[in-house]
Amino acid sequence: MRDSLRPGIKFEHKFKVPASKTVPALYPESEEFVAMPEVFATGFLVGLLEWACIKAINPHLDWPQEQTVGTHIDVSHQAATPPGLEVSVTVELLAVEGKKLVFAVAAHDGLDLISQGRHERFIINREKFDARLSAKAGGR
Repeated sequence: MRDSLRPGIKFEHKFKVPASKTVPALYPESEEFVAMPEVFATGFLVGLLEWACIKAINPHLDWPQEQTVGTHIDVSHQAATPPGLEVSVTVELLAVEGKKLVFAVAAHDGLDLISQGRHERFIINREKFDARLSAKAGGR
């Protein structure tokens, strides 16, 4: 990680919600999900929040050797967003605690605040991570 990785880094990421990111598309194998309203799915919202955090800090890492993985998410999903609306995600790096990164995150769809909360990520060395994952998969 570079010296520039410090609290205070802010980033905004925009994403137009397609039908492929709605609740019925989350698990098309699930008849329960398929029967639900076509609104931006919480599972995809979480991924969008993570994506914004990744984009915020990648310039401050030795990418792609250093990457980050999500380790904790504590966010609301307080308003429904139909496909076609653009979601604007804002993130701010609040703390760098060794390899742990803590972010404040929020998302707005142009009409409503749809999400806010905190997200934690952990810096990994991709080669070491892959080696541990391979060993874990081999132990089945």
